[in-house]
Amino acid sequence: MKDLTLQAVRGAGSVEVEVEFRHNCWKHDQDLVIRYTGVSCFVTEPAEAAETDLGTVILDEILPHGDGCRHEVACWDGTLTIVCRDLRANWTETDCASKP
Repeated sequence: MKDLTLQAVRGAGSVEVEVEFRHNCWKHDQDLVIRYTGVSCFVTEPAEAAETDLGTVILDEILPHGDGCRHEVACWDGTLTIVCRDLRANWTETDCASKP
């Protein structure tokens, strides 16, 4: 996930959340969508930041949690933390043909 950019968050505050990350043609030629089910916690830091204003991913980690797992995504401008029962990741092809 490193160097992907947080593109969209759908369903924040509900038990079903979808987070979309956009590719970076210099490193990735696919976009990533992660669907979280049984979400019990959704936090952005700084709290006042919009989810899509966190910037480029520099590190992510999935840890065990009493409710299932905890996914921590550190970006240049903040962090996103989601605790959920389960998650599912799906990579989708993109067009990097015009890559410099």
